[in-house]
Amino acid sequence: MSQLKRYNTFSAELKRVFNCKVQRISVDAGLTCPNLDGTLDARGCIFCGGHGSGSHGIKRGLPIAGQLEDGKEVMRRKYHASKYIAYFQAFSGTYAAVEHLKRYFDEALSDTDVVGIITATRPDCVPGEVLGCLAELSERTYFWLELGMQSMHDKSLTLINRQHDHASFVDAVERAKASGLRICAHVILGLPGETRTEMLATAVELNRLKVNGVKIHLLHVMRGTELEQMYGRGEVGVMERDCYVGLVCDFLELLDPRILIHRLTGDGGHANLMAPLWSLKKFEVLNLIDAEMEMRRTRQGSRFNPS
Repeated sequence: MSQLKRYNTFSAELKRVFNCKVQRISVDAGLTCPNLDGTLDARGCIFCGGHGSGSHGIKRGLPIAGQLEDGKEVMRRKYHASKYIAYFQAFSGTYAAVEHLKRYFDEALSDTDVVGIITATRPDCVPGEVLGCLAELSERTYFWLELGMQSMHDKSLTLINRQHDHASFVDAVERAKASGLRICAHVILGLPGETRTEMLATAVELNRLKVNGVKIHLLHVMRGTELEQMYGRGEVGVMERDCYVGLVCDFLELLDPRILIHRLTGDGGHANLMAPLWSLKKFEVLNLIDAEMEMRRTRQGSRFNPS
């Protein structure tokens, strides 16, 4: 647990492992997704835009080495970073033949400033041969596999058009754990129709599955998505800031204190975000979460039940 935070931060973990400032650089390997290429569907998830959910800011059109070099310049200037993790963020980062994945990972690791790799993907995009490739990669470098859980509730997964159920996520986690991989789960709070109790049940499920890390997102409405159309018709809403802050604190209190917190909020980028606009003030939201935890005199795991 970080001495400065009341939750177990991924940034503190990186400082402990590498003893220097390490930042993630998002890269795009030019992959797609079975939920977009027609294998499962061609619409994608309702929150996903044309460039992949959450992957704004990537300098597409450049080779991986060029994307990394561009990102390094930004991270040096903004955060005084000296080492970097290549973050294969766009679309489904394992949705390719193993020989292609190896080439992308090797290109990233050829940069001597890159000390690790993270790849984000869907739970239905990690067949055995891919997990074998990732297990080999994890022996060469610091590696995390990020899997999109979003929710433990199948009704929500159906509504957002994930084209997989929660059992698929459980299966992927269990097989990835058996391969010795670190697993970070992606969760979205504020999905249409989910109650507060249902959202907090997802935290308990993360404990049961013994994931290593979690990224908590709030539901964003982005331009060019099916969710934008639903929002425009008044079919879905977004959370108010203070409601989200309180919910995140409740979620943290239930989480196993050993789980690393990779993210507590995010923004969709100024250009394409429709709502909630308060999420653009990311550091303000993080400060409010810290203040709420301090006011409650509570910590991550304060309501964690090991049984």
